[in-house]
Amino acid sequence: MSEAIQVIRGHYVESTHHIHIAVVDYTGKLLYSYGDPTRLTFARSAMKPFQAVPIIETGTARAFEYNASEIALSCASHSGEPIHRETVLNILSRAKLDESDLQCGTHVPKDKASYIELLKAGKELTPVYSNCSGKHSSMLATAVHLHEDIHTYPDINHPVQQRILDVIAEVCNVPREQIGLSVDGCGLPVHQIPLYNVALGFARLAHPEGTVSAAREEALETIRDAMMAHPVMVSGHKRFDTDVMSAYKGNIVSKMGAEGVQCIGIIDRGIGIAIKTEDGTDRASGVAAMDVLRQLGVTDESSTELLKDYIQAPVLNARKVKIGVVQANFVLNPATK
Repeated sequence: MSEAIQVIRGHYVESTHHIHIAVVDYTGKLLYSYGDPTRLTFARSAMKPFQAVPIIETGTARAFEYNASEIALSCASHSGEPIHRETVLNILSRAKLDESDLQCGTHVPKDKASYIELLKAGKELTPVYSNCSGKHSSMLATAVHLHEDIHTYPDINHPVQQRILDVIAEVCNVPREQIGLSVDGCGLPVHQIPLYNVALGFARLAHPEGTVSAAREEALETIRDAMMAHPVMVSGHKRFDTDVMSAYKGNIVSKMGAEGVQCIGIIDRGIGIAIKTEDGTDRASGVAAMDVLRQLGVTDESSTELLKDYIQAPVLNARKVKIGVVQANFVLNPATK
């Protein structure tokens, strides 16, 4: 079990990663698992689709005339590409806010070209480069729309965060008082629930019909469809979430989370998949996700070709020569009836 993901150098196993997996349908039935499907897990940014629900339910998206790409960005862990930064600033502008209102901090973006451009211009990193700036801008917009304090929106007791807590409790079917709380990398509350319940949330994101109220069902469908229609806004070019949603064209919704979390919803089956890498590495989670899809019979020749670098992720040396792969080495366990 400790060799679920193998890092191969030449012909030898150099390193391994242990993983936990839960595969759940929208009714709550555990279908398959690996490791501990009940592991208490901070799903981190994988919860962003659920954190975006109040943007729809409160009428914020309607009031500020969000388009689908802006809804997708509200769920993003984006790369800081120009389209991401411009869209964040557009959301803030329509809510009569500016970048200084964001409390997400900043960091070097994944988009190297944007960072090089910034360095050449002699400019400093600003909050809009944060991968969480889309989520923060929409939380601020919600506070503005509902005439709530914009300075304390990251506080767990703020109405913005309390609404999110209610959404996670219902969609993931966890009593509020059993949701563990801490602070995420961007300063917002982060929620700890069993991996099974994370997978259930993604199953319901994929197939919300009959699982929640009509209004919440519509919100989940709106978010799901926006993410699938604008996958680059959810992540960025040449990243797993973008590439897997692009390859499956309307049948998969995908969202990563820090510390080795990867979640997927399969639309036509109403199935949710939640993966947690025990040591927190992200080099294992995409490989694991692709092998789960293979074992579930979701992959086909076209998607396999498009996503081959996630099925066996290349290990490159400093000269960019492939000298190994990261590959899956596990079999899902069917749930006992």
